[in-house]
Amino acid sequence: RPLLQILRSTTVGMGRSDAPDLSARQLGVFLTVYLDEGPHTVRGLAAELNVSKPAITRALDRLGELDLAHRKIDPQDRRSVLVQRTTKGAAFLRALRVSLDAAAKETA
Repeated sequence: RPLLQILRSTTVGMGRSDAPDLSARQLGVFLTVYLDEGPHTVRGLAAELNVSKPAITRALDRLGELDLAHRKIDPQDRRSVLVQRTTKGAAFLRALRVSLDAAAKETA
């Protein structure tokens, strides 16, 4: 139950702020890109998260609109697309950590 309270408090807090509004899938893709070592590809993310490549592409479209992640053609294999972190995405991750920490202290 405390974990759900932390999740709720974080989600509500982020919703009240000017932070980007992400779906669960978009947040999952974002966190995978930022917390797991890369390089990340659409194909690799789809396999790791067990969702279709089109679902990853849609999530990345939204993350790209928000400048939280960037796609780039792999210079080694032009058929492959690399997913890269951005400065704005790193700032969003820091804000998310702060929000989670505050929520965890509230429920302790």
